[in-house]
Parts: sequence; C-alpha cells; structure tokens
Amino acid sequence: MSEAAPRPIDRHLFAGFLRQHRGAAVAVAGWSLLEAVPALASGLLVAAALDRGFLAGRPAEGFFWIGLLGAAMVFRALMTRTLTPWLGRIVEPLRDDLVTAVAAGAVHRAAAGARDTAGAGVARLTVQVETVRSLVSALLRSARQLGVSLLMAFVGLAALSAPVAALTLPPVLLTLLLCVPRLRVLARRQRRQLRAEERLTGVAGETFDGIRDVVACGARDRVADDLSARITDHRDAVRAVARTASANTLLVSLGSHLPLLVLLLASPRLLDSGALSVGELLGATSYLVSGVAPALRSLVAVLGSWGVQLATVIRQLSRSTREARPGPTGVQDAALPPRTPQTPQTPQTPRTPSSPDLSLVNVVYAYGPGAAPVIDGLSLDIPAGSHLTVVGPSGAGKSTLTTLLAGMAGPDSGRLTLGGVPATEVDRAWLHRAVTLIPQEAYVFTGTVRDNLRYLRPQARDADILASATAVGARPLVDRLGGLDAPVGLDGPPLSSGERQLVALARAHLSPASIVLLDEACCHLDPAAEERAERAFADRGTTLVVVAHRISSALRAPRVLVLDGARTAVGTPAQLLDSSPLYADLVGHWVSAGTP
Repeated sequence: MSEAAPRPIDRHLFAGFLRQHRGAAVAVAGWSLLEAVPALASGLLVAAALDRGFLAGRPAEGFFWIGLLGAAMVFRALMTRTLTPWLGRIVEPLRDDLVTAVAAGAVHRAAAGARDTAGAGVARLTVQVETVRSLVSALLRSARQLGVSLLMAFVGLAALSAPVAALTLPPVLLTLLLCVPRLRVLARRQRRQLRAEERLTGVAGETFDGIRDVVACGARDRVADDLSARITDHRDAVRAVARTASANTLLVSLGSHLPLLVLLLASPRLLDSGALSVGELLGATSYLVSGVAPALRSLVAVLGSWGVQLATVIRQLSRSTREARPGPTGVQDAALPPRTPQTPQTPQTPRTPSSPDLSLVNVVYAYGPGAAPVIDGLSLDIPAGSHLTVVGPSGAGKSTLTTLLAGMAGPDSGRLTLGGVPATEVDRAWLHRAVTLIPQEAYVFTGTVRDNLRYLRPQARDADILASATAVGARPLVDRLGGLDAPVGLDGPPLSSGERQLVALARAHLSPASIVLLDEACCHLDPAAEERAERAFADRGTTLVVVAHRISSALRAPRVLVLDGARTAVGTPAQLLDSSPLYADLVGHWVSAGTP
C-alpha cells in the first residue's frame, strides 16, 4: 500500500483544481460577463428612452430603446442557458476530488490507528462532501451572477452619471465593511454547529449499532442521557447560527436602501444644477432599485449563509485530512506508537491453491497499531467441504473473521493459508472465483432477475439458475416477480430485506465458489427458510462458514467456533455444551425461549 499522504482539503486543492479545469473556469467567467449585459445597459437604455424619446417628443425612439432593453433580457436568458453546462463541468469533478481526498484521509487515519468513529467518517464522506458540492453549485449560480451584476450596475451607473456613482458607492462599501466581522462570527458559530453535528452523528451511530448490547446491559437510561445531551448541544448551535444570520439580514436590508436615500436627497440639487437630467435620474434609480439594492441584499445573504457554511465545512474537512498526514518522522499520529518498519519484500508470483482448505495458525488482527486485537491468536482448520458455524457476542470478531477468510484483509501476524498457500500469495483471480462472502445487507442491482442471479456465473443456463433458486428457497419469489425476465431494482417492485437475501443466496449457490461465507446472511429469513438455505450449501459440498444469527444454526452444524476472547473454543455442539459456558448459556436461553 502506498504511504503517500492524502491531499489536504484547503485553498491549494481548489487552486490546483481550477488550474486543472482552467478552460471551464475561463468559459464561466466569459459567459458571466455576457450574462450581465442587461445589468450594465438597463439604466442607460431607460435614460435614453426618456431623454431622447418620450421627453423629446419622439415616442417611437423611446419604444426603440425600451425594445433594446427587452432584447437584452432575452439575451441574458440565452447566456444563462449556455452557461449552465459549464458550471456542471466544475462542480461534479470537484465533488469527485473531495470524495477522493476524504476517503484517502479516512484510510490513512485507520492505517495510523487513529480513533475515528464510523459516524463521523460517514458524515464527512456523505453529508459534508455533498454539502460542499451543493454549496459550490449554488454559489456559482447565485453569488457569481449577483456579484457580476452588482459590479456591472455600478459600471453602468458611472457611465450614466459619475456624480451619482460617487454619492451611492460609499454606502454600499460601508455595508460590506460592516458585514465582514459579522460573517466571521457566523463562521465560528457554523463551525460549532458542524462539530456538534459530527459528535451527534458519531454517538448516534455507535448507539444504534450496539443497541442490542445496550438493552442487554441495562444501559438504556445512561445512553439516552448521553444522546440527549448531544442533541441539545446541536440544537443550541443551530439556534446561535440562526440568531447571527438574522442580525446580518437586518443590517444588509438597511444598508441596501441607503444608496437610494442618498440619491433622492441629492437629486433636487443635481437636477437644478443641470448635472443630472430627468432621464438620467430615472436611469440611476433603475440601477439602484432593480440592480444594486437586490443584488447587494442577495449577495451578502448568500455569502453569509452558503459562503460561510462552505468555508466552515471546508475547514472541517481540511482539519480531518490534515490530521491524517504523516509528520516529519513519518508517524501518522503523534499520540500513537509508530509502526515497526517493514523490510521490503520481493513480489511473490501468484499461486493457485490445490484445494479450498482454510487454515489459521496464531492469527492476530487489529484495526490499527494502537487498537486491541479483534482476533487474537486464533488457530483453526476448516477442511474443504466442511461446515462451520461461528457464534459469539457482538464485537467478538465474527465479521472480521469472514473478512480475513475472504482475503479482503490480511492478518497482522500469524499464518492464514488457502489450500496450503499463504493468503498473501494466492492468485486474486482464483480467490474471486473460489470465495463468496454474503453480508447481512444483501444487494440487488437494477436489471432482470436473471441478471442478478447469474452475476457470478454469467454463462449459466436458465435450468441451473432455477435449480439454485429452488435449492435455497427463492423459487416462489422468482415466480411471484414474473420469472427470470422480470425487472428488479429501480425498475421493479420493492423487495423486502428477506427477499433481497434470498436473491443473494441463490446468486451465491449458482456461483462457482467452493468457499461460501454467510455473515448473518439469513437474518431476515424465518428459521425454517434459514435452515433450508444453509442445508443447500452444505449439500452442495461447499466449504461453508456461517456467522450465526440464531443459535439454531450452531445446533445443526457439525462444528462450532465460539469467539469469546481468551475463552474461544471450537468443537461439536455436544462438546461445547460441556467446555464453553458461553455456548451453554446461549443454547439454554434458546431452549428456554422455545425453539421455533
């Protein structure tokens, strides 16, 4: 794995992005200037219509200038339509770059052993990145247009009457200067809100993931109090942002009317001195009423909401990626012990195992160098064609074990072999064909039933597809949907969690896999359907490892692995009743509750 640090999310990333997409940025700037033609010409055309047309007794010429103003508005609409695709060429690649940067930061933090709750990482990768995308898109549409229009309105006003421009520009600048410190306050409160959101997401994610353990340990009140405190903190942060934003809105609303007030106070003297004509007065008023005032209000409001929110989110994302960057010594996090340097290894030639036997010898695996091992010194043999069920409390490492067996991760120490070949040397193409892992949440993609079932065996005949569906108990579902040509996914009817699991089970049964790992893959099925699916794989001669959702899976398995820290045990169900207190307790609860 490359040790290159993730690229930090800061102004350098955006500067590099703009350099990379210079053509799109230049096109947006050019089309924006053309889009602002009506803002530049509106007051001039109104003044000409009055002074040269209606007030001069030439109404036809007056209507001509008004017609040009209407044509300018049509021209603006055409420019906006032409500009929109160019905005997409900036926004969508930017989102892709942000996703890459955030994902790389999360990977480096995990590799360094940094403690980062799953909820916070998900919030950064989904909510915050999508927020940046939406805000950049909104700012490019609105703030860009408002800013250019405001600038062009003042250029037009200066061309119409320099004295009026000199009188009305200072109030606008004063309003902007007064808003700057308020925007900083708003930014600080936005950052507080975002941190509160991350903490709330993290605590909520941990709570809901371990809800069964919370209930079992009688910790509902304590966990509820902790979660309630996080919700209160987030609520207070949101209210503080709302109060500051409201004060800014009031300040800008007052400031946007000052230029017009100054013009009205000065207009009698300007008209009497001949420095301003009636048409120029109406044109200047048009600039201020329909151009400067709404553009100023909207621009500051947009920057005070979307702009501050964008800066806050970027700062938060930048902090998370910077934390993952290696320091001068190469250590990812100063609070963690450095990894032991590894001697460069000569690349091994991929090898193909001769059989689907699985063997683990003193395997240790932890999520990062500073974390306690999830799998600690596990030794286990799983012969080809055997059936093993794994049980244990939440967090004991059951899913982690299936991840190791599937070759999706390698042990930190110890030895994991497939058919006698070390897992790190196994040919990946063989591994992908030979091993199928079905997680708890089954995936059904958009297509036909046939497409989904033969995904792992594209050349399968319809008879074989239906045979596998029948074996795992999915044939009634196939018939109800309308056969193999029936649409599923977005184009088909909604499927329940259990129905999606049946599709995934039939897909795995049809596949050429000789090792099948079921990680609570039948949890949404009833006990009878679960038993039928597991027996279908066992009868197929597949090496079957089942992470049990119900203890009944262990009762019918030839061998059971009880993952329980230092008290891990393996044996037949009868042996474990005497040797494993945890297993005996699980069976006792199941029997006393009444086996379905």
